[in-house]
Amino acid sequence: MTTISQRLNEAEKLKDKGKLDEATSLLTGILSEDESHVLSHMMLARIYTQTGRHVEAVQHAEKACELEPNDSTNFTVLSVTYQRAWAGTQEQRYIQLAEDAMARSRMIGS
Repeated sequence: MTTISQRLNEAEKLKDKGKLDEATSLLTGILSEDESHVLSHMMLARIYTQTGRHVEAVQHAEKACELEPNDSTNFTVLSVTYQRAWAGTQEQRYIQLAEDAMARSRMIGS
């Protein structure tokens, strides 16, 4: 049986090869075992952003921040996810959310 770390590495390789459905399947499998696996949430946020599934991308980026609220990198990624969600949907609320997430990242990083 492979470890979560091994499956995460495999998902990263699949993502890099453009095999996004397969990567997504591996990542959702990891999360079914361990819902608190932050790196899986972050990678799903990136994949869903790439595929225009902005609501799901935001949900996973927000979950990563909820799980690790003191990691500035998570909030930077959340800000970028919101920015791309705005670009993909033109929903104005994402602009303020992106700014708030970046401010939080800076506050934590100081």
